[in-house]
Amino acid sequence: MKAKLLVFPAVMLLASAAWGQANQAQVPPQAEERIAKEVRHQLLLLPRLSVFDNLAYKVEGYKVTLLGQVREPVLKSDVENAVKHIEGVEQVDNQIEVLPTSPMDDALRRRLFAAIYGDPALEKYAMPVVKPIRIIVKNGHVTLEGVVDSETDKNLAGIRANSVPGIFSVVNNLQVAK
Repeated sequence: MKAKLLVFPAVMLLASAAWGQANQAQVPPQAEERIAKEVRHQLLLLPRLSVFDNLAYKVEGYKVTLLGQVREPVLKSDVENAVKHIEGVEQVDNQIEVLPTSPMDDALRRRLFAAIYGDPALEKYAMPVVKPIRIIVKNGHVTLEGVVDSETDKNLAGIRANSVPGIFSVVNNLQVAK
């Protein structure tokens, strides 16, 4: 199975060609595209989704696999409930990780937000309701996810994240929009 990554602010789609699999009936590509578009729409409408959550999904026929990390267990449930009610979705595999509760991580999140979105060169990314740079913190380790306009912005976000005291590591997975 060949996977192709399509990046959207806040929500990422991992689309794959599922043709010819013995365990899955042949699905018209327009059905997968419609489901993928509706999944993205539903996820962006979630009121609890924050800059500290990262959601991704994969559509294979009528099955949707949910991926990513969230801070609140209720958001994991909200995501699954929103997706399983989409017309055409027959199965939802919820693999979203709930991040451990940690006052230290919460403090790091606040400092990281200020360091990244407070930088004059990156403040343009703070404008949309759904922030394109996602800040994921797990036990002091930071991962940046999302989309930026240039390699310079990607590198600057990584530098700003690395400048926050108390962080053990930073992985910069930001994608540059083409």
